[in-house]
Amino acid sequence: ILLIAIAYTCAILAGRNSCKMGLQKYVGRLKELKRLHRRHSAFWVGLYGHLWVGAMEFWADLAYEFMRLKPGKLPYFHKGLRAMALIQSAL
Repeated sequence: ILLIAIAYTCAILAGRNSCKMGLQKYVGRLKELKRLHRRHSAFWVGLYGHLWVGAMEFWADLAYEFMRLKPGKLPYFHKGLRAMALIQSAL
C-alpha cells in the first residue's frame, strides 16, 4: 500500500508541475464543449505525460520525417518538442 501511495503522489506532483508549465494541452484535451469541469486530473496528466514522452521517443524517426516533409508546420513541431523536453525535465 505504501508503494502505491508513493507512486500516486509522484504522478500527482508531476501532473501539477506540467499544468503549472502550461503543458497540459499537449498531453490531453483541456476541456470539451458543453463540459463544465476539466476533463483530466493532475494524476492523469502526470501518468500520461510520461507515456506521451515515451511514445514520442519511440516514434522519433517518423516524427522527424514528417517535420522534413512539412516545412510550413515546423514551428508547431518545435513547440511540441519543447513541450516534450519540459515534461521530461519535470519527471
